[in-house]
Amino acid sequence: MDATTRIEQALAAAIDRVAIPGCPPKLVEAVRHAVFPGGARIRPRLCLAVAAACGSRDDAAADAVAASIELLHCASLVHDDLPCFDDSPLRRGLPSVHRAFGEPLAVLAGDALIILAFEHLARTLSATPERLAPLLLTVSRSVGMPHGITAGQAWECEPRVSVEDYHRAKTGSLFAAATAAGAQVAGADADAWRIVGDRIGEAYQVADDLRDVAASAQEVGKPVGRDALLNRPSAAGELGVDGAIDRLRQLVRAAVEAIPPCPGAEQLAEVLMMESRHIMPKGLAERAA
Repeated sequence: MDATTRIEQALAAAIDRVAIPGCPPKLVEAVRHAVFPGGARIRPRLCLAVAAACGSRDDAAADAVAASIELLHCASLVHDDLPCFDDSPLRRGLPSVHRAFGEPLAVLAGDALIILAFEHLARTLSATPERLAPLLLTVSRSVGMPHGITAGQAWECEPRVSVEDYHRAKTGSLFAAATAAGAQVAGADADAWRIVGDRIGEAYQVADDLRDVAASAQEVGKPVGRDALLNRPSAAGELGVDGAIDRLRQLVRAAVEAIPPCPGAEQLAEVLMMESRHIMPKGLAERAA
């Protein structure tokens, strides 16, 4: 079974487990709307790729970790789109959750997804608590304080922040969790793999900044030009388009060079290079080549 199918099935199974009679129907709809149809699923695919590169044979554990990370990412998007933050009307080409279901249900759907991420992981690995505890710590530190995505969002409320610190918390932290947790599933050293995710996550955010200035809303499935409008830290704004492209190339190269020795190192390097090409706005692809 390919990675995409595994991820979609794991996400559906996690939601189906709690979307039962007695659960508020509109909340279920809002949660499903937030998760399906998915975007690139780059974080869970990265998690599975690292687990495979490290020689993991426990697909159930890898799928559970990957799904949990994607549920947390989806929750962050629901909250990020709220009027108190970006007030975005679109996400993945569809109405954002608060536009489709209202603000109260959007807040609750985001909260429910956060809880579901940890519940799903705990349920799947309940028989092996010695593996569960380190994985819960890896995933939880990527979403909270001091350097998780919650802290990354909070930096937007501060008078000043460096783009690097902002990117590392808001985006890089969940990518670092994906590589670290993927390694943990295979029994490899999580800390050795964290830097790979940190670098590729920062690269992804730089690409997102470039998409905000150089892509169309149709291409990215959400409004563009928001960073400048909301005065958000941006690599494209700070470095210029060419400087941001150079920074993106440097980060991808650093991520590949940071891959620890493992059975699937070469294949993983190819995956990272392929992902870097996919996240580049179409109009800038030739400039980046």
